[in-house]
Amino acid sequence: MKIFDRYAPFIQDYIYQNGWESLRAVQSAAADVIFHTDENLLLTASTASGKTEAAFFPILTLFTEDMPTSVGAIYIGPLKALINDQFSRLNELCVEADIPVWHWHGDVSQSHKNKLLKHPSGILQITPESLEAMLLHKHSAISRLFGDLRFIVIDEVHSLMRGDRGGQTLCLMERLTRMAGVNPRRIGLSATIGDPEEAGMFLSAGTGRQTLIPKIESKGIKWRLSMEHFYIQGVQASDDKKVEHALPVLETRTDIAPEAADPGIGYIFEHTLGKKCLIFVNSREECEAVTTTLRQYCEAKQEPDRFLIHHGNLSEAYRETAEEVMKDEEQFQTTVTTATLELGIDIGRLERAFQIDAPFTVSSFLQRMGRTGRRDLPPEMWFVMREELPEARALLPTTIPWKLLQGIALVQCYLEERWVEPPRMDRFPYSLLYHQTMSTLASCGEMTPAQLASRVLTLCYFQHISQEDFRLLLRHLLKIDHLQRTEAGGLIIGLAGERIINSYKFYAVFQENEEYTVRCGSQELGTIVKPPPAGEKIAIAGHVWLVNEVDHKRHLVYCDPVKGKVPAYFGEVAGDIHTKILERMRQVLQEEKSYPYLMKNAAARLILARHTAANSGLTHRSLIHLGGNMWCLFPWLGTYAFLALERFLKLRCAARLGLRGLDSSRPYFIQFIMKVSEREFWQVIADELRKPIDPMELVYKGEVPIFDKYDEYLPEELVKKGFAYGILAIDEMQARMLALCEKV
Repeated sequence: MKIFDRYAPFIQDYIYQNGWESLRAVQSAAADVIFHTDENLLLTASTASGKTEAAFFPILTLFTEDMPTSVGAIYIGPLKALINDQFSRLNELCVEADIPVWHWHGDVSQSHKNKLLKHPSGILQITPESLEAMLLHKHSAISRLFGDLRFIVIDEVHSLMRGDRGGQTLCLMERLTRMAGVNPRRIGLSATIGDPEEAGMFLSAGTGRQTLIPKIESKGIKWRLSMEHFYIQGVQASDDKKVEHALPVLETRTDIAPEAADPGIGYIFEHTLGKKCLIFVNSREECEAVTTTLRQYCEAKQEPDRFLIHHGNLSEAYRETAEEVMKDEEQFQTTVTTATLELGIDIGRLERAFQIDAPFTVSSFLQRMGRTGRRDLPPEMWFVMREELPEARALLPTTIPWKLLQGIALVQCYLEERWVEPPRMDRFPYSLLYHQTMSTLASCGEMTPAQLASRVLTLCYFQHISQEDFRLLLRHLLKIDHLQRTEAGGLIIGLAGERIINSYKFYAVFQENEEYTVRCGSQELGTIVKPPPAGEKIAIAGHVWLVNEVDHKRHLVYCDPVKGKVPAYFGEVAGDIHTKILERMRQVLQEEKSYPYLMKNAAARLILARHTAANSGLTHRSLIHLGGNMWCLFPWLGTYAFLALERFLKLRCAARLGLRGLDSSRPYFIQFIMKVSEREFWQVIADELRKPIDPMELVYKGEVPIFDKYDEYLPEELVKKGFAYGILAIDEMQARMLALCEKV
C-alpha cells in the first residue's frame, strides 16, 4: 500500500478503473527502485506481467510532482507496431494528467512531429532508426528537445543485445545525452533475459550508474505445449509398425486436408477453426507460402477466408489491418507472421500460437509462446515440424529430423535450466563504426580527425577499436570520397558519402536488400527483392499476382491478382543457433526419455531417429563413415563455431587429409570425401589444433567476407579483421575439436 499511496492520484484512479485488487510484484519492485534510488533498472518478468505500467507509473508520478521542461522520458521500441500499440496505452494513462505522449517513426505524420518540435514535453516513443534520423537532422534542436530528459526506457531490451542494432542504440543514447548535457536513468524491460547481470552491464554502459535488477517472484505458470511432426507427402512416422508399441496415446488427425495437400498445414487449418491464433514462421517467404496454402484450403472447403498475414515487407496498411482485426474480441481470425508480431504488441485474447519448424533461439520461442496466455489463460503453443520423407537410399545426415531435434532442445534448455541465449558483446563492430562516424560528422559539421576520434571512439560500444584502426578507416573513407578534407585540415562528408547519408535507408544498421514496391492499382501491397520480369507471377500479402510491368528506375512493380501458388523471395534469412542448443540436440538422440508434449507422429519420428543414430554410431561418435571414401562430421557446434570449423578443415587440414567436396548443412553436419582413415583424421586434426591459429588465417585468399550492412565501405583489412575476430568462434571450435580428439 505504501507504493500505491505514493502514486499520483490519476494513477490510483487508473488502477481502480481497471479493477486491479493489488499491485503486481513487478510494479512494486520497479516503483521501489525508481522512487528510492538514482540507479538504472532492469525489469525481467514474464510477458503480460505489466512491465510497461510498472516503469511508467512511478515515472509519471515524479513528472506530476516536478514537470520536465523538455521531453522528460524517451521510450525506445524495436518495432513500429509495438510503438503504435504502446502509444494508445500510454495516451489513455496520461490524458488525465495532461502529460503529452508523442510517437515518432516513418509512418507518423509530419504534423504530429512538428507539434513535438514546437512543444517538447512529456514522453517520446521512438525506434532506434528514427532517433538516428533525429540526431542527424535535428542536431541544433537536441538540447532544447531533451535538456531536461530524466529517463530512457528500452523495451524488449533482449532484442537489441545480439547485434549492431543494440550497439547503435547504446551509441545513440550516449550521443544524445552528451549533446543535451543530461544523464538520464535507463530502464530496460524484457521477458527473456538469459544473464541479467550481463544485460545490466549492457544497459548501464557509459552512464556511470549501476543497474539494479530486482528479483521478482512469479507464481508458476502451466504451459500448454504440443509438438507434432509431418512428412510433407506419403505415410506418417506413426504409421510405421516398428514404433507403434512405443507411442504415447496422443492422437493426431491427418485426414482433414484436401487430397494431396501438405498434412502439416492441414493440421493447422483444422485447429485454428473458430479460434484466434498466431502462426509463426521463420522467413517472409514461408509466411507468404503458408498463407496462400491456408487460403486455398478455405476455398477448397468453400469457407470464408479467415487468415491474415503480417511481415516486415508488407505495406503499412496490410500490417495495421492484421493488428486491428486481431485486437477485435469479436473476430476469430488467424494471422501468419514472422518475428514482427513476436514482440510486446498486445493483440488481445489469443487462444494459441503455432510455430512451423523450430525458431533459432530460446528467446524467440519464449517471446512467441508469450503472445498467448494473457487474461488468465495459460500460454499455449503448438509446434508443427515438417520434412520431406527421406528416400530409402538416403545418406545418414538427411534421415535425421533436425528441426524436430532443434525444437525439443530449445524447449528442454529452458525447462531444465531456464537457459536463454546470452548477449554477444565481444564483436569488432567496424560496420557500425563507419555508420556512427558518418552520422556524427554529418550532424556536427566539420571536425578535425582528432575531434572526430574523441567523439566516436569514446562511445562505450567501441572500446575494443584501436586508434590505428580508426585512422585506417578515415584514410580509406577519404580515398573513396565518403569523406573530404578541407583547406583548414578538417573533415567533412564527401560527395559519395552524401549519397549514402541522404537516403532514408542510412538510419538502419541492419542488412537490407534492394527492394521494389509492389502495387495493384492504387493499392500498395508491400516490397519484394529481385522482381521477376513482366508476365511472371509473384506472391505477396498472402495472394498471387501477375506482374504487368517492372519500373527498375523507380523500383516499382505493377501487378494484378490471379489464382495459383508461387514461391516468394525477400532475401536471405540467417539463423544464429547457439552451441548449447546443438549439444542438447545430441543429448535428445542419446537419451531414452520421452517428452510429454510430443504428439503421436513426433514421438514416432523421434523413436526412428534414435534408432538410426544408435545403429550408425552417431550417439557416441562424431565422425561417421557413409561408405566408400564418403564421411560425415557431426561437431554439435553453434553457427559461428561451425563456420570456423569449416574454414579450419579447408585451410589447415584439407591437404593432409585429402579432403574433397566439403558440403555443409550449417550448423548440423559436414559431408566430404577423404583419403585417410578415421584414426588418421583425428591425428591430423589434433596436430593442427595444437599449433597456434591466427584468426586471419581462416579468411580465404582473396575473400572480403562482407557480413554487416556497411562492410562494403570499409577497408578490406578491417572487414577481414572484424569477421575473423568478431564472427568466427575459433576458441569454442578449438575446445570442442580437441575434446573430440581426446575421446578417440
